[in-house]
Amino acid sequence: MDEESRYEAVRSRDARFDGAFYFAVETTGIYCRPSCPAVTPKRRNVRFFATAAAAQGSGFRACRRCRPDASPGSADWNVRADVVGRAMRLIGDGVVDREGVAGLAVRLGYSARQVQRQLTAELGAGPVALARAQRAHTARVLLRTTGLPVTEIAFASGFASVRQFNDTIRAVYAATPTQVRAAAPRQDRTAAAAGAGIPLRLAHRGPYLAGPVFDLLAGEAVPGIEEMSGPPGGRTYRRTLRLPYGTGIVAVEERPGHTSGGAVHPGGWLDARLHLTDPRDLTTAVQRLRRLLDLDADPYAVDERLGAHPRLAPLVAARPGLRAPGAADPEEYAVRALVGRAEAAHLVRAHGKTLDAPRGGLTHLFPEPAALADTGGPLGALATALADGAVRLDPGADRDDAQEALLALPGLDGRTVAEIRARALGDPDVAPPGADVPDSWRPWRTYALHHLRAAEETPCTSPASTARSAPCS
Repeated sequence: MDEESRYEAVRSRDARFDGAFYFAVETTGIYCRPSCPAVTPKRRNVRFFATAAAAQGSGFRACRRCRPDASPGSADWNVRADVVGRAMRLIGDGVVDREGVAGLAVRLGYSARQVQRQLTAELGAGPVALARAQRAHTARVLLRTTGLPVTEIAFASGFASVRQFNDTIRAVYAATPTQVRAAAPRQDRTAAAAGAGIPLRLAHRGPYLAGPVFDLLAGEAVPGIEEMSGPPGGRTYRRTLRLPYGTGIVAVEERPGHTSGGAVHPGGWLDARLHLTDPRDLTTAVQRLRRLLDLDADPYAVDERLGAHPRLAPLVAARPGLRAPGAADPEEYAVRALVGRAEAAHLVRAHGKTLDAPRGGLTHLFPEPAALADTGGPLGALATALADGAVRLDPGADRDDAQEALLALPGLDGRTVAEIRARALGDPDVAPPGADVPDSWRPWRTYALHHLRAAEETPCTSPASTARSAPCS
């Protein structure tokens, strides 16, 4: 989009572009999402930014009305396989906070200077600024929803010092941390103190067809680490999470939240609640949930492309906003895709780590690859490759390299590897061997297959839900 097209999106308050770009108003010093309900500023006073970090770096603070820092993520980072796309996925997972820019560069296979140059040239902000914007959002969530002392929140959000934390919150929100906390609704401030976890609103762009996502998660659910409860249309999905600093348990409601007059979350959201043993894991946990539930997708772009094809047009019309779920733990999903649901349940009982504080039917974490390396056979080979880094499935992994490495392992056929690529690596454009998926469906062939499966036009099933799945036809 050129700047005039962006301004037209702002004038029409088009929520389709929330997270795709941001605009700032020079006369007020505020930056917003395109759908902000405030009076549209004059064109001569508006500047556009690719990221919230770039707007913050230019001295603008976040609008308190539309909360641009809580926009859905850009769908570009799911589609793109270049260094910028991979870097954005890794930054979202908290790699810069844990490993610094040097660690990010090593994962990408570039020098720190190259990564800095490419991100700054395209996005207007380097990795440190992008991570800083993310830390500020995490801090705001913790301030509003927990009773943690401000000092603990500073370090839990990834800041190196309390002074850096205070300066950033004032710069981004034009308020002190204490003022941010005081402005939160009372029920948000007391929820975590009552032991109910951190309440979250996981924003999404456009329509979100939750039913098929929850159907798939229910069919794949492995006892001990996952459970689904409630009637269709009002189900709750719960699962355990292995995180960098500790463990987590999340509950996500099938019912999407309602917009608030189109002002806060124009595309809607899913309500969730997160229990963490270490609050430093909040950013990572949220990003992994977003990948699992495909919340950063652009359903408008997907439906426009696929709806133009005669075979898919009626399917897209019947299911607008159909999503392509990912995986909360890529390595876990790869193992489950290989062995199937029943054997995965056995692995949890035999090798999974027991939670210190089980909740209901959630009692274990899925075993780490290193714990399965001695099992022998294809499972042992896959677990060993994941444990020693011969196969990388983290958010910044090169998808082609990962596919090649997986295909070189015994027991992994092309169809299973394609499913791992689509789910564990979040590739929106995967076509399993033998599947009738024309190139005209690019770059959304993964979504096309979900439409066909939802309409029962193909016998494909998820490898993670069966021991050995039927081939695509």
